[in-house]
Amino acid sequence: MTEITTVGLDLAKSVFQVHAADKDGRPVVRKKLRRGQVLDFFDGLSPCLVGLEACAGAHYWARELQTLGHEVRLIPPQFVKPFVKTNKNDASDAEAICEALMRPTMRFAAVKSAEQQSVLMLHRSRELLVRQRTMLINALRGHCGEFGIVVAQGASKVAELIKVIEDPEDARLPTLARAALGSLVDQLRMTQIQILDLEKRLMAWHRANEASRRLAVIPGVGVITATALVATIGDASQFHSGRQLAAWLGLVPRQHSSGGKERLGRMSKRGDGYLRKLLVHGARTVLLWSRRKKESRSPWQEALLARRPTNVVLVAMANKTARVVWAMLSRGETFRMEARSVA
Repeated sequence: MTEITTVGLDLAKSVFQVHAADKDGRPVVRKKLRRGQVLDFFDGLSPCLVGLEACAGAHYWARELQTLGHEVRLIPPQFVKPFVKTNKNDASDAEAICEALMRPTMRFAAVKSAEQQSVLMLHRSRELLVRQRTMLINALRGHCGEFGIVVAQGASKVAELIKVIEDPEDARLPTLARAALGSLVDQLRMTQIQILDLEKRLMAWHRANEASRRLAVIPGVGVITATALVATIGDASQFHSGRQLAAWLGLVPRQHSSGGKERLGRMSKRGDGYLRKLLVHGARTVLLWSRRKKESRSPWQEALLARRPTNVVLVAMANKTARVVWAMLSRGETFRMEARSVA
């Protein structure tokens, strides 16, 4: 049998498609595998290069195949699509993965460890609970507003609504409405307890992780952002520069250049939207704080604010933070505050 050097594996829920090729790229094996047959099939192969489309389950399978001695690379789906020759099906996808894997200029995604995925799961769960908390608060405000009970803006002001809901002597709420809103109040409290529990777990992991502690010193980067950055990026050496990391996060302009003429558009918004949101909100906090103490604002920020809208400045600050993060993670450095020029 011809020696297999490259394998494209199309992942699925139950039925997986394999496309194996030799050193010249000629197909050797095309077959379907059930989920329970995948590891047995690769255990019978000599160590080879295996390509997978980067997705939620790809990191698990990559770790399992690495345990069997194979070299595994994850390819973003948008880079696989141009290699699909005919109509889309599992066999065509597996063949496209195999061909994309052999391209010398192909870009790959890093394989996440189980610990990284666990930390990111804490973040995703917390994000979901925060959205649910916001929905509950809005529901309480809306329902109470129907009876003319209105409080000031802000999540902390909802406590005034809860007092009204839990006060049986307050005649503004009918009995049936009070019973309905009481269940929402109970759910809101439970959601808040769960959010605090997840944040405690994130804080414990942050304190035990040296890289996360170093990143938390950067202005605009707290515990939540630092842990998300470390868990998502992992090994920063996979990026050649800080600009590449910023582009991976979608913090650079979209480019549509031709004929030697550069055309830059809006922010690309590619990559991880959760990290991008955290960095932009962190930049917003730094900018608000610097407006109160103008002596803390850098000349770079002053010049940028003078000629660009605030939202553009926030993205530029987030871009700069991403570059600082890359430098600290890739070189093991600590944060150094830039020198302020004296007017």
